[in-house]
Amino acid sequence: MTDLPFAIIGFDLDGTLLETHRDLGAAVNHALGIGGFDPVPADHASDLIGGGAKIMLQQAVDQQGGMPEEEFRRLYKQMLAYYSENNAVHTRPYPHAAEVLAELDGLGIALAVVTNKFESFARQILATLGLADHFVAIIGGDTMGKGRAKPAPDPIFEAIRRGGGGRLAFVGDSSYDVRAARAAEVPVIGARYGYCDKPRGELGADAEIDSLAELIPALAKLG
Repeated sequence: MTDLPFAIIGFDLDGTLLETHRDLGAAVNHALGIGGFDPVPADHASDLIGGGAKIMLQQAVDQQGGMPEEEFRRLYKQMLAYYSENNAVHTRPYPHAAEVLAELDGLGIALAVVTNKFESFARQILATLGLADHFVAIIGGDTMGKGRAKPAPDPIFEAIRRGGGGRLAFVGDSSYDVRAARAAEVPVIGARYGYCDKPRGELGADAEIDSLAELIPALAKLG
């Protein structure tokens, strides 16, 4: 059994533990259709993930000429309503996710999710997929209050607090994750298999992995 020098492992959700872009893309396209915009391809949706659903929709709208703020707010609410009913249709854990979470559990390490997705959605999806019980904390983009989601360090500090204190390592696939980890002064592993917004070697993580099967050895090396 591997001995890891961390008391807590924090995980991003979209593009790190779960492949979510098909359901997010469907929600974006539902809203775009209501607003009279063209749909975005499912693969393109994966390029928009990172800052949360609102930024994802905003970028898709802006790429087609934009719209007044009040109209956008209404469209965003319709997107959220659709996603709340359809957020685990195509969403799946990445390969090895369940096994790695179980192994970390077995090592007595506290696990936390730190995502920019709304906490209620994150809890709902993880419960639907049978993964919620692994986590001592599920912290969403709205959990800490306005302006305190990633890349702010606040949700990582909260994960440390809820995890009982001790050394935390973070795992994420985007520059939001790396910036939050750097601000919190914790080590960070980049998930290259996810929705990375930077080329290989440019994410700024302490290590990069191409599969969750590589995570525990990478954590051991980080120590």
